[in-house]
Amino acid sequence: MINNDVLRSIRYMLDLSDNKVVEITRLADADFPLERADVQAYLKRDDEDGFVACSDRVLAHFLDGLVFHHRGRDESLPQRPVETRITNNVVLKKLRVAFQLKDVDMHQIFQDAGFPVSKPELSALFRQPGHKNFRPCGDQLLRNFLKGLTLRLRNGS
Repeated sequence: MINNDVLRSIRYMLDLSDNKVVEITRLADADFPLERADVQAYLKRDDEDGFVACSDRVLAHFLDGLVFHHRGRDESLPQRPVETRITNNVVLKKLRVAFQLKDVDMHQIFQDAGFPVSKPELSALFRQPGHKNFRPCGDQLLRNFLKGLTLRLRNGS
């Protein structure tokens, strides 16, 4: 999925202002060079004037910041390096961690979106890429997860 679509979807899901997106992103790195104007450019549609493609680096910092925003930062643990390449699987993992979702929650979210996923399919998405049972997360799967998570968070389930 395009990084801009992921950012746009999460922003809507959580009803975040542009300033809040900047604030959350800086939780991962206080010195990260992101301004409100940058966020506004990322949120534009690709056919609008002023559209800027959201880089993997920006999305990685935002997702890490989202984890810290929802769960807090454990200062006793060493800082993990920020991902250089964001895949749909990474987005899924980060959202799972940020919202402290268990397998049951994940299955329910997919079910609510009208896109049921089996247990083996779900566990394959969270395996390491070199594992024989690893499965890349497709755009449709991530889109449906974001839709189901939005339904859950916006409806207060």
